[in-house]
Amino acid sequence: MAILYTIFVNLLIFGMKVLSMFNDKTKKGVEGRKRSLDIVKSAFSASDKILWMHAASLGEYEQGLPVLEKLKKNFPNHKILITFFSPSGYQNVVKKKNIADAVCYLPFDKKSTVKEFVSYFDCELFFTVKYDYWYNLLAELKRKNVKTFVISALFYERQSFFTTYGKWFVKQLKQNITWFFHQTQHSYVLAKNIGLLKSSVAGDTRFDRVKQLRLRDNHVDFVEQFISNKKTIVFGSSWQAEEKIAKMISEQNKDLKIIIAPHELKRVENLKQIFPSAILYSELKSSPILQPSDSQTLIINSIGLLSKLYSYADVAIVGGGFHEAGLHNILEAATFGVPVIFGNHYKKNPEADNLILAKGGKSFEDEKSAAYFVLDLFKNEKMLLEMSENAEQFVAKQPNSSELILQKILSL
Repeated sequence: MAILYTIFVNLLIFGMKVLSMFNDKTKKGVEGRKRSLDIVKSAFSASDKILWMHAASLGEYEQGLPVLEKLKKNFPNHKILITFFSPSGYQNVVKKKNIADAVCYLPFDKKSTVKEFVSYFDCELFFTVKYDYWYNLLAELKRKNVKTFVISALFYERQSFFTTYGKWFVKQLKQNITWFFHQTQHSYVLAKNIGLLKSSVAGDTRFDRVKQLRLRDNHVDFVEQFISNKKTIVFGSSWQAEEKIAKMISEQNKDLKIIIAPHELKRVENLKQIFPSAILYSELKSSPILQPSDSQTLIINSIGLLSKLYSYADVAIVGGGFHEAGLHNILEAATFGVPVIFGNHYKKNPEADNLILAKGGKSFEDEKSAAYFVLDLFKNEKMLLEMSENAEQFVAKQPNSSELILQKILSL
């Protein structure tokens, strides 16, 4: 199986290099990995003690960050390395102020490449988030006696670990992982059934992260003027399906205010065609005489505002759940006591099921059903208030996962 894994890694590298000729996102990942070694060589010396977090993409980074922040407080003299597999995660974090001393792409998981990369610093603690496992990296860290953890681990039945050929992968995890911190009891039981006994249930660290959002200043310039004391729907990380819902709602209820933050900024031009009278957020910043309250729809054509915008919402419709791309972060809205509406493609998001059970959110198979539910919800003030309270309590009652994880790590 080790040989097959090596073949898989080489095919992955080859496939990404070919795809990079046609796909800009993949090209950024391939080109960025060429600089990873130089980044760590310039950031660290052989005597530096390193805390290393690896995240597949931005969502996993947000999950791991509360733990990394607590570790930094307990080890203030250690330096921090953050690595990503996905360009979307790397590009979002490297451009902003963060707690890392170095941010780079994780090198491709070839034995020689990984060994050289790790040789340039003294890693004392490593953790990966959720389920991004790279077996040559884990083996090399084990060889160097690095404590290695999995934060917000999530096992589910269709993973390779539960297949007839998955025994080799399970063996690697048994040998090389110091401890698993599971998001759910179900994940914990599944892991235990295949012999991964060094584990505990700590919950989802994203709840710690979104609880912090309520404590900061969530003001966004011009938004209060746009809303003008009217009921507001925020469409977060929207795709075409959510834009269709927005259109249906806007046609049926002209009194509602609609704020759309598309998943990709290249969707802005399409949104302007769908909503020709909409205001772009950049127009509010550049045209002080513009009267934002005159328009029903505001299109956010800048990044970094969405989590603050949810604080203005009466209802949130979160993108990704109406197709296989997968549901985006629903907790950023729920923490503000906002009912969350989404599609039913969320098999890797247990928090979605739990929010529905808590009656703070609801999923739908199609856009039309979602649109008419939201329209009816605004006619039923009692139900709207109940869903809002349920969403807020759903987040507030979650355990302080990052503190549980920290205390266990310090004890090992």
